This record gives sequence, structure tokens and C-alpha cells, in this order.
Amino acid sequence: MRIVIAEDAAVLRDGLRLLLTTRGHEVAAAVGDGDALQAAVEEHRPDVAVIDVRMPPTHTDEGLRAAIRIREDHPDLGVLMFSQYIETRYAARLLAGGADGVGYLLKERVADIRDFLSALDRVAAGETVLDPEVVTQIMGAGRRAEALSTLTPRERDVLAMMAEGRSNGAIAEALFLSYGSVEKHVTQIFTKLGLPPSESDHRRVLAVLHYLQA
Repeated sequence: MRIVIAEDAAVLRDGLRLLLTTRGHEVAAAVGDGDALQAAVEEHRPDVAVIDVRMPPTHTDEGLRAAIRIREDHPDLGVLMFSQYIETRYAARLLAGGADGVGYLLKERVADIRDFLSALDRVAAGETVLDPEVVTQIMGAGRRAEALSTLTPRERDVLAMMAEGRSNGAIAEALFLSYGSVEKHVTQIFTKLGLPPSESDHRRVLAVLHYLQA
């Protein structure tokens, strides 16, 4: 199997290269950023690319965005995301483009090297391999996005300003609303997001988290 590795941590990148070559695989390239990954795929046409989610320059979601671009150009290429992090928005987009031959494993949850190698073989064979925690978070993000879609444009404006840390009074002034109108919007937001009154939970914070995560 011909493999390209994209991992910005040099020690882990070399460790993966050694692991795979000693198991009889060909590591055609091992690179440290998304641009180099795309170039390596174009040059070597691997069977599978093993990609970290966070890479230079911002160390946020470059790996996932590169994987989406690569799959658009090479839909038969197997892609195994291998990371400490779950980035739900781009992970959902990657899967929406075709889940065959896509995997997403969390580094700290791979307890046995054989599990990693098995996942690699399955992705190369066109199967989908997802860590259960990845599935849970993607589904949760989808539900949050669905709940947010029920908000009116004005309620979304209010929630966006809540996310900026503004009080109801400040929101009322900025949106030219009465204080009572803002309170009613906030109550509707809590209801639509499924956040009932609770002594243990801060609904305003939870609403903002829904907004940011979705």
C-alpha cells in the first residue's frame, strides 16, 4: 500500500513512517502542512493519506480542509484523519462528500497498533472507519445547528450579541429594542434550544455554547 503522511509533529511523523514501513507499506512522502500534502498526493498518487487535523499555519483545521480539497480532486483516495481533536464542521463536510474510504481516529483512543493498521486497511478498501466519539460530536453539532435554524433572524441577532458578552440592556440599545422585547427574545431562544430553567445550569452560557459550537 502506498501512503502519504501529513503530520506537523516531526517525532510522530517519523514514528508513523517507521511503523508503516516496517509493516511492509510504502510511505511515499511524509510532510508537515496542507500545501505539501496536496503536492505529495499529486506527485505520488497514494492509496491512502494519513492526515492530522491541526497543521500550520494556524494549527486549527488545515488538515481537514486539505483533505476535503484532495477528495474533491481524487475521490478514490482513502483518507484517514488521525488527530487529538474533533473538528465537527469540516468533518461533516468531508463525510458529506462521500464517506466511502474515509476514517477519523483519535490518537489517544487507539490502544493497539493493530487497530490503527486495521483501520488503514479498511479505509484503503473503501470502508468508513469512525471513532464513536467523533460520531457523537458530529451528530451533536448537527442537532445544535438544527435547533439554531428554528430561531428567527431577530433571535439570532440577540444570540449573536449574547455571544459577545453583552447584557440584555446593551442588546436592547444596540438593536433599538425595548428591554422587555429583548427579554422575550432571550426566553424564546432558551425554549427553542431546549434549555429549561435550572438551578445548576447557566442557560445564557449554554445558549452561547450552542451558538459557537454549531
